[in-house]
Amino acid sequence: MEITFNTPALLFPAISLLLLAYTNRFLALANLVRRLHDEYNKEHKSPLLLRQIRSLRQRINLVRYMQGLGVFSFVCCVVTMYSIYSEWTMAAKYVFAISLLSLLASLIISLVEITQSTKAIGLELSDMEELEKSNFFSDLWKGNEGKKE
Repeated sequence: MEITFNTPALLFPAISLLLLAYTNRFLALANLVRRLHDEYNKEHKSPLLLRQIRSLRQRINLVRYMQGLGVFSFVCCVVTMYSIYSEWTMAAKYVFAISLLSLLASLIISLVEITQSTKAIGLELSDMEELEKSNFFSDLWKGNEGKKE
């Protein structure tokens, strides 16, 4: 496979958009931490609040790793372009492969963080209302039964 300037350049907009999304995720978590900090200082330390704080700490670490790997992937793309410019073909191929692997790792960590985020939202919901154990199919079935009657 031949690598040209266009090959790593294709990742520049994708990585930039990912970093923007990761930064937005981090800012949302930072705002949530501030809100929970206020609750922690005002109210008693409920077990739910403590679980949310632990979850947030893990999620913030995941976002930090996501951002770090994204930036590393971006740097590797720049190094790849310099290697192509300097006609170091083998170095360009290896550095570009590292860039792709770094981007892949960042995306996998992002998926893990999204899963934890979903669980955290579930904790919030379970605190606000008594949830029945249901799934998409049982909800759909209940909806169809209501229409028949």
